[in-house]
Amino acid sequence: MHVLVNAATSADGKLSTRRREQVRISGDDDFARVDRLRAEADAVMVGVGTVLADDPSLVRFDRRHRERIGKSGVPARVVADSRARTPPDAEILRGDAPTYVLASEAAPADRREALVGAGAELVVAGEGRVDLDAALDALADDGVADLMVEGGGELIFSLVEAGLVDELSVFVGPLLIGGRDAPTLADGQGFVEDFPRLELDDVELLDGGAVLTWTVVG
Repeated sequence: MHVLVNAATSADGKLSTRRREQVRISGDDDFARVDRLRAEADAVMVGVGTVLADDPSLVRFDRRHRERIGKSGVPARVVADSRARTPPDAEILRGDAPTYVLASEAAPADRREALVGAGAELVVAGEGRVDLDAALDALADDGVADLMVEGGGELIFSLVEAGLVDELSVFVGPLLIGGRDAPTLADGQGFVEDFPRLELDDVELLDGGAVLTWTVVG
């Protein structure tokens, strides 16, 4: 499986404000770029924090681009949700696109049942937290070869820490957000040694900012 992380950050690396409120960091040209990336993916993944904060549907993608590259159907949606906190009426469970919820064995049985009843395909991997390696293997077995990850910072950090990210695409916008408690591109406990290394592949000026594309090399 090829795992691409895509995100938009402020010039100081923030995903949103300290209040976890959405901020428009990029513009229409970058939105179109993201729509093309979604069209190229077999599934689009977010963490449960993003679901609870923003209630995204993740159904928008460039349909013409998807047809041009020969992909059929629509991208599936994936939520990393150790405790099965995704509301059964969440937007990510609506519509025709399939939705996988990655949960741990610690998720309460009634929440799991509610999500399955709402149409989710439940993948249980790991005891207290989702075992991302095992969960992504299960997605691969179900035909997901190209996975696009859109955040948030906790999920991105966990995937990088597990050595599961192949490529990183970041729009860096022309604004400062600040705040020691504002979420960053890679939250979690952070690295103190053996820092993951990136190789810069491309820089594209867009919407007053720049898109940086990196390969994770180790």
